[in-house]
Amino acid sequence: MLEIRELSVFYGDAQALDRVSLSVDAGQIVALVGANGAGKTSLIRTVAGILKPRSGSIRFEGQEIGGLDSHRVCNLGVGQVAEGRQVFPSLTVLENLQVGALLPRARAGASEALEHVFSLFPRLKERAGQDAGTLSGGEQQMLAIGRCLMGAPRLIMFDEPSLGLAPSVVAEVLDTIRRLHSEGITILLVEQNVAASLHLAHKAFVLENGSIVLEGSGEALLEDPRVREAYLGL
Repeated sequence: MLEIRELSVFYGDAQALDRVSLSVDAGQIVALVGANGAGKTSLIRTVAGILKPRSGSIRFEGQEIGGLDSHRVCNLGVGQVAEGRQVFPSLTVLENLQVGALLPRARAGASEALEHVFSLFPRLKERAGQDAGTLSGGEQQMLAIGRCLMGAPRLIMFDEPSLGLAPSVVAEVLDTIRRLHSEGITILLVEQNVAASLHLAHKAFVLENGSIVLEGSGEALLEDPRVREAYLGL
């Protein structure tokens, strides 16, 4: 579904990604693991069209998307739940969700998508008229996921979805990711809870200093001594 080959990305003269290659097959949960500054968010932002690659290829369902504007990438079926949630605080919950359905691919199914989001997150339905900025952190994360779903994505990239959330809410977010996967959505997951993300993942990649240094099944990387020492504290 998603094929990244020899991808290099720079911020000015500073290199963020160095010839990164990875793949996400349809129906998989793929985890991307690495320390802060390793390049995980840069990779997601480049796939999403927010950053432009210096070189390399990004193909989604066979179509080259590297360098496309973000609205065009989203309209092809690539969704992103960004780090920090990034809801529109002065808009209501309902208005935030409606923003997610503005692109052409999403408009026809917007009513059904809204019903689906409210079935996933009943609290959002209860707070539909409430300003998003007044929600709790967990509710804002639900809203960010719901807004992404309004765009009818086939692939969702999650960037640190549990950051800053209470443990009980983290469990709820991870359960939501499992449920979305069971509904047929493919997942690319960047998550600070490395153990949880590897338990979820069919396949995982480890990024260090902008380069892939390890890859394998989630189960295999959980048992890899380098991962256990560097990321699991074992």
